[in-house]
Amino acid sequence: MNSVQMTLYNILLTIFFLTFNSCEGQNNSQTRQGETVEIGIMVPDLDKTIWAIYQDKSSNYWFGSKENGIFFYNGQQIKQMTVKDGLVSNAIRGFQEDAAGNIFIETERGVSKFDGRTFKTLQVAPPGYFTNEWVLNPDDLWFRMGAGSNGPYRFDGKYLHFLKLPQSPQEAEFKSKNKNTSVRPYGLYTIYKDRKGIMWFGTASLGICRFDGKTLSWHYEEQLQTTPEGGDFGTRAIFEDKEGEFWINNTRFRYNLKPDSSININFQKEDGIGYLDERNKKEFPFFLSITEDKEGNLWMATYDNGVWKYNGKELIHYPVRDGATDVLLFTIFKDNKGVLWLGSHNAGVYKFNGESFEKMFEK
Repeated sequence: MNSVQMTLYNILLTIFFLTFNSCEGQNNSQTRQGETVEIGIMVPDLDKTIWAIYQDKSSNYWFGSKENGIFFYNGQQIKQMTVKDGLVSNAIRGFQEDAAGNIFIETERGVSKFDGRTFKTLQVAPPGYFTNEWVLNPDDLWFRMGAGSNGPYRFDGKYLHFLKLPQSPQEAEFKSKNKNTSVRPYGLYTIYKDRKGIMWFGTASLGICRFDGKTLSWHYEEQLQTTPEGGDFGTRAIFEDKEGEFWINNTRFRYNLKPDSSININFQKEDGIGYLDERNKKEFPFFLSITEDKEGNLWMATYDNGVWKYNGKELIHYPVRDGATDVLLFTIFKDNKGVLWLGSHNAGVYKFNGESFEKMFEK
């Protein structure tokens, strides 16, 4: 083979390997926007009860319903996926994605992993396999698996490890006031990872437990748990803003964390922000979900009072209605382009158009 033939051979060989690797990479990756998954059935609309929203790295949207499975939207079509397709449960509570593009679906009965083609149920570590091992690895995923467990599940890439929360300083007082033994005060309402990778766990009745990799610490305040109407709100939302300060459940205070290794989280409280209601009384909205836009504004979704935006100076109210009916909100999500989405209990999904939240996917 002469030099010209050798050069041509090398060029053709390079093209072959580039083409092969490109095709192989596409086969192993998540579906791209505009493509669809092979499983599930085509549907014209979403469920009315959407409790979780996520957009993956390939720009596909995942909507999790209260009890009717997943609604997958690729920008063109909607597909519904349920236990008939391999999901462990139809009660969807959250989505996460790992570095390889696998989607993890948290449900009331377990966690399903979707690799682009099929669902696989994650296995809980067998008894005695690193039982109750509290460690903090950057690639681990954390799940609630329902609000009734007395601690989180940590996924290390192989097994789910159940980690029991330590005793709260508030437990004795809670038990003295609540004789109903069926109530699970340690049940998790939310799990939050802050900018440093530290884990925060919001419980049903005992406030917050925080794990920094070494120490498990607690924080409880009556004003964070009890609404003005007297109901027990639980700890449903924790968020670290661009200035590194934390917002928990409502806007009465924001919290500046101080390093400490004691059993109690060491916070410095600063005044938050309120609004005047129709009686000219100052109120502080309780929110179930919170996010931050590209400009650093905070957006807080309440259950029955729309969305509140905090721009650093004031609270701005965005009512959300389905005709004449107030929409009961559950979650707010910022997608890959910074667009805000809302999931609700009674009216499906809403999207922010720059001025208001408009209903999406109407038939």
